[in-house]
Formats: sequence, structure tokens, C-alpha cells
Amino acid sequence: MSTDGHQEGAAVAVERLLVPLSDTVTVRQTVGYAVQSGLEDADSLECHLVVAMPYDADVPESDRYRDDAENLLSRAQSWVEEDAGTADVTIETATIGVDEYLFGPRDYAEIFDAYAADHGIDRVVIDPEYQPGVTAQLLQPLERELERIGLTYEEAPVERPARRGRLVGETEDFDRLFATFWISYGFYLVLGDPTYWFDLLTGAAVAGIVAVSLAQVTFTVPLDRVQSPIRVVRFAIYVPYLLWEIIKANIAVSAVILRPSMPIDPSLSRVNSRVRSGLPLTALANSITLTPGTLTVRATNQELLVHSLIPDAREDLFDGGLERGIRFVFYGRAAAAIPSPRERDDAEIVGGEEL
Repeated sequence: MSTDGHQEGAAVAVERLLVPLSDTVTVRQTVGYAVQSGLEDADSLECHLVVAMPYDADVPESDRYRDDAENLLSRAQSWVEEDAGTADVTIETATIGVDEYLFGPRDYAEIFDAYAADHGIDRVVIDPEYQPGVTAQLLQPLERELERIGLTYEEAPVERPARRGRLVGETEDFDRLFATFWISYGFYLVLGDPTYWFDLLTGAAVAGIVAVSLAQVTFTVPLDRVQSPIRVVRFAIYVPYLLWEIIKANIAVSAVILRPSMPIDPSLSRVNSRVRSGLPLTALANSITLTPGTLTVRATNQELLVHSLIPDAREDLFDGGLERGIRFVFYGRAAAAIPSPRERDDAEIVGGEEL
């Protein structure tokens, strides 16, 4: 009788858990831990499995992310059913953020908090390897943002495999080595003499060393044997456009400097770009910096902080010509047709001449 009374006093009628999902090597363990820990202190469990979409519905690649999200939710639901057995468990699945544009840990923390408030969530279980559709891991800044808004969370105690366990196989290693070698070799020959045998030999040796040393760092995601060559062709098309933008910017800056009044209007602008972090964001940031009159000060997630020297440079930045060019290179023609940062209200001036 005393035992029954203790159990009745200790048990919670139902515990509601929120488990954000991303396709990582530890997501299966995270779901298992969430189910096990939730059933330890409750008579029944209400498990909410959610995938936060990194892009809104207007972005062309959102269809692929939506399909991937549905597939992951389906697998996670099967895992919960398998781990719960005959226990009283209710499963809710959802994709969140489809009507927004999530580009930083604060956005993810806020959308999780809103979902938790709407569904009476008691606890959030976070995958230590959580990566919501980006190349860089977000756990540490996400933790700080969750703490900032006061959302109760717990990091799942999972066994993390070695980092090389993320690689699928030797084929991907070879693709990375092959791509890094030829990029390095081509760059070496551009700086040297491609008709001189000594440069050909030393270039091959240097490219081999660079490929072995930096292939895994240069390409953090698997290469696509079909898409990668297509992107090289698109990049070759993009280079003349970039050169034209550089020429136009040179003329505009020169015209301002040569005028006696020198109407220079330096300012600092924030732009939330519609490109993924990693190589696409790096290419966009460098393209902006290469264009006279603008300098990328910081690039974080999809957010760029850009210093512009003259109003025309700032207007070109807000019009998003270079962003559309980079989107064309990495995502195709349809992706280049999205609205400009000005049209989608993703650009603002955050500082003037005093900065």
C-alpha cells in the first residue's frame, strides 16, 4: 500500500517532450533517450518530433528539404514506436518554420520556444550533433539562445562516433581529393606558366600535398558527381558577370573620388542572404569584397555585415545582383529568380559615417 502511494505521488500523468530533429549520426540515440527518460517519470508520454526548415517556401530548394524532413519524421516516428513498446506514448510530428526564414541559432531557439508554448511542452531534448540544414554545427550557440529565452532543455547523452565516421565511404574521399587536387593545380598554373614543364611538375606536386592535407577541410559535405561539374560550368558563366560588376564599381568609385565634392557616404549594412553557409556564403562574401566600394566585414550563418563606401555600392548590394549570381552557380537558374534583399526586406543599414 505504501509502495502504491509512493508511486502515485512520484509519477507524472503525462510528460510532453519536444525533440528537434536533423539527419545526424546521433539522431537515433537522441530519440531513444528522449523516449526512455520521458517514460521513467511519467505514466504516459507525448513526444513531439519536429524538423525546423532552414528555408521558407519561396526558396527553390525548399521542396527537397521538405521531402527530406518528411522522410526523417517518418523514420523518427518508427523509432519512437519501437522504443516505447507497449507503453502509453502519443507521437506528434511537424515541420516548423516553413513560413519564415531561419538563418541563425536565435531564430531556431525562438521557433522552438513558440512551439513549446503552444503545445505545453515540459522539456526539450537536444541532439548534441544537431545541424538544422546547415554545414556548421549550431549546438553551442543554440544552447546559449535557449538559456537566454528560458526554455528548459537537456542534451541527450549519446555516444559520438569519431569524426571520420561521418564519411560515407572511400568514394567520397576520392571525390574530395580529386576536386581539391584539380582546383589547386589549376590555381597554381594560373599563377605560373602552364606551358613550362617545371611548373607542370611542381604544380602537380604542390596540388597533391594540398589535396591530401586539406581535402576534408575544403569540402565539408559530400560532392555530387553530377552537380559539381555543372556548378563548375555555371561558375565559368558567373566569372564574366562578376568582372563586369567589378568594372562598373571601379568606374562608379572613381567618378566619386574624382569629383571635387567627393560625395562619399560610408555605411554599414546587414544583409540576410538566401544562400547556405559554407562555400556558397564564402563565395558571395568574397564576390562582394572583390567589388570596389563594398567590403564584407563579417559572414555568419547566412548573415552578412557589409561596409559600403558610396550610395551606389549600397544600392547594388540591396538589389542582390551578386547574390542571384551565386545562387545560380550553386542552385541553378530557378534559384536566381528569387526576390532581391530589398524586395524581401532582408537588408538594412545598421551604421553610418561615424562607424
